[in-house]
Amino acid sequence: MNIRHMGSVMHSAGRLVSVFVVLALAATAGAASPAAPRKGTPGAKAAPSLKASPTVRRWMKSMTLRDEVAQLIFISFHGAPHSRSREYRKFMGQIRDTKVGGLILTNWSNGRVIQKAEPYAVAAFLNRVQRLAKTPLLVSGDFERGLSMRVDGTTVFPHAMAFGATGDPAYSRYEGEVTAREARALGVHWIFYPVADVNNNPDNPIINIRSFGENPEAVAAQVSAYIEGAHSDRKNYALATAKHFPGHGDTAVDSHMNMPTITMDRDRLERVELVPFKAAIASGVDAVMTAHIAVPALSPPGIPSTLSSAILTDLLQKDLGFKGIIVTDALEMAGIVKIFATGDAAVRAVEAGADVLLMPTDAETVVRALTAAVQSGRLTRRRIQESVIKILAAKERVGLRKRFVNLESIGDVVDSPESNEKAQEIADHAVTLVRNGGGMIPLTAPDKACYVMMPESRVTTEGQLFGQEVRKIAPLAQVVTWDPAMPREQLAEAVGRMGSCESYVVAAFTSVGAYRGTVGMLSGELPWALEALISSGKPVALIALGNPYVLRNFPNVTAYLATYSNVAPSEIAAARATLGEIAIGGHLPVTIPGQAAYGEGIQLRATRAIAANDAAQ
Repeated sequence: MNIRHMGSVMHSAGRLVSVFVVLALAATAGAASPAAPRKGTPGAKAAPSLKASPTVRRWMKSMTLRDEVAQLIFISFHGAPHSRSREYRKFMGQIRDTKVGGLILTNWSNGRVIQKAEPYAVAAFLNRVQRLAKTPLLVSGDFERGLSMRVDGTTVFPHAMAFGATGDPAYSRYEGEVTAREARALGVHWIFYPVADVNNNPDNPIINIRSFGENPEAVAAQVSAYIEGAHSDRKNYALATAKHFPGHGDTAVDSHMNMPTITMDRDRLERVELVPFKAAIASGVDAVMTAHIAVPALSPPGIPSTLSSAILTDLLQKDLGFKGIIVTDALEMAGIVKIFATGDAAVRAVEAGADVLLMPTDAETVVRALTAAVQSGRLTRRRIQESVIKILAAKERVGLRKRFVNLESIGDVVDSPESNEKAQEIADHAVTLVRNGGGMIPLTAPDKACYVMMPESRVTTEGQLFGQEVRKIAPLAQVVTWDPAMPREQLAEAVGRMGSCESYVVAAFTSVGAYRGTVGMLSGELPWALEALISSGKPVALIALGNPYVLRNFPNVTAYLATYSNVAPSEIAAARATLGEIAIGGHLPVTIPGQAAYGEGIQLRATRAIAANDAAQ
């Protein structure tokens, strides 16, 4: 037999084995108690209680082992790279040749500012790559503030903690509904949200305002409501994801930079961290994303949850009864790559129970490693196919038998006046007045106050909308921006020029983000400048547009408001609340140590109508 003929026979045999295993899984999926795996068989485990539909069997019919492995891999893209770029050619090769199972939309930087994609560009690009893919691609995105986190020209929702401050889960349900509708219009099917982490550590540098708050039951209610919203429209059904399992809230390390450790015992995890995840599972969440954190109470020290069978298989699947997709957090994060090689991490994650490998540093390396693991007996092909069936079933659930979107209908769906009005309402209701010395808020003489914007960087638009709102009421008021690059000498001169002001309003933008390593606080010499204003003896109102814990650093301010977000609606809400144009009714969804307790919030009525020129719009 010649080599070419032998290869053809082996390929045909492989296809027959693939079909046989799929049919066997489908036949046993409905059994009440699946047979236990044979001891000593590497990677063996019971088949999931998931039937392989005719569509899934058809998709898998011609898949080789390599094709099946590739279905587990999701790679990143940001908008539409130029068709003649090296990046574009590499990306298309991963679609056409590697045959990855899906994509995740990310932002990108031009070296100065973060760039987001445009709706039509995203949709057109996804139509193009879907046409190239042999098996339809499942497309995902971290839409934590709606699509606006990644795509311009879409509805802008505030961060999760703002929803927690409103105390109304119906708002989260609405966000889930709108986000699903806008995502599906662009060709995105899978939302990596809601965040189910309970943020009970004020020094958490990466969760913080991404969490609904510190109360497990309150977080659980918001999580369940969001899932319900994302699933509410059968036509625009989007997969929802609870993250980051088993809970990333009580950490003080950014897992993008290093691997954090949670030292709590199992009882504490059951009472706090696991509560929202249990609620998500009960609400039919489609997926759970892992956390790159070590939990010694559940798994050996130094092993991240993403690579732990004790956490992903024993706890999540067996104890909590989760049957959906387990997706890793990005495998390019330092919490993984500092300790494990790319291929090794991928094999360990699948061994642990993961189904989707998100953003590995090299897709081809992962394909080779997983294929070799099956060929060596470390993993079984049956184990790979369990994950493939879950992924393909999800593709069928979101209607990927029809993989293209209608570009002409996008404008009728995204960024609607109704959804933006609702997003503003949510931001308004989130504003929380934590302290109000001397009844400073609302300002009775807004034209005699000075307004200082303190953005997080010098290349930003932060503060512009706040200033515009102020000028509608006090057109002659002094509104300035001090960026963190200003030296102390320059800031001292700026403080001196504000000597005629009767009071000060400081809008501090303090969000959270990956790879910063510290919780969002004022940077550069801005803390010194704020203390200089406080030491003047005049009233100072500090507004935290983001991290609410910033009050710990400036406990002597006269008044303190929190919006829990730095997005445009939160800027507008902050200004209107300060000027008395809207009622203030938010409650703290977290404790500010030494300053304010969970649930606090001074309630005020509106004292002034919204500016006429704004109301007319």
